[in-house]
Order: sequence, then structure tokens, then C-alpha cells
Amino acid sequence: MRTERRSALKKLLLSAVGVTGISFFANATESAPEKEAGNITTVDDVPLFSGHTKLGNTVFVAGKGAHIAPFTIEAHTDIVLKELEAELIKAGSSMAKVVKVTVYLNDIADYKGMNEVYKGRFGKKPPVRTTIAVAKGGVPGDSLVEMDCIAYI
Repeated sequence: MRTERRSALKKLLLSAVGVTGISFFANATESAPEKEAGNITTVDDVPLFSGHTKLGNTVFVAGKGAHIAPFTIEAHTDIVLKELEAELIKAGSSMAKVVKVTVYLNDIADYKGMNEVYKGRFGKKPPVRTTIAVAKGGVPGDSLVEMDCIAYI
């Protein structure tokens, strides 16, 4: 009797998940990520990645790095945050609407310097954040820091 109940519950849950999952993917297809002119990074005229993409009222911004001198964590953090802000504005959002940031540091010793520039840049209610010190090889393109984010519109 107990096994039959579990089996019936599993079937009920699976059918509910199946219907919900189909509904989710149907809605996602209707509001597929958009491609905007000037939003695609290409290498040798082959599309590589988008600067941002949208799904419904959510915008996902690709990682931004600073690939120029001066090579200080403070300067690179400022450049990266300005690039994130420009991409968010292009997508119809803003720094105040960011809900999640991921920070990739070339060296964890730069954590304090990055924080000094980072603080206060996202409005009164800062987003959740994950900070990672990258492994051997560092952040691509000689940047001391890279950041990506998720925001709403």
C-alpha cells in the first residue's frame, strides 16, 4: 500500500513538473534572447558572444575586463564597472537594477582594492556577489579583474 502511494505521488509530481517545464520552455521561446546591432563581439567576422542578452525582463551581461594601462586594481575595477554600466544602459537597465555580480580577480590580494572602488556603485541596495580568485593563467586579456552581472529591466 505504501509503495503504491509513493508511486502515485511520483507520477503526479512528474506530470506536474512536465507540464510546468513545457510551459516554461514555451514561454522562453516566445521571448527568446534578442540580438542587437553592435551587441555581438566577433573574431574574424565570426560571432563569438553577445555583450548582453535578454530573456523576459532579465538582462545577462557578459564578463567585462580592463585590457589597458594603468595596471592597478583600482583603475581596472573602475574601467570594468563603467563598461558594465554602459552595457546595462544599452540593454535598457541600470546599475541600481543589478541583482547578481560575479567578480573574477587575477590575484586575491587585490580584493581590498577592488572593494574600495566597487562599493556604492550599485545604489542603496547592492546586489549579491560572488568573488573568485582565478587559477593559473589569470583573467583573460591581462585584466586584473573581470565582472559579469544579471539585472532586471
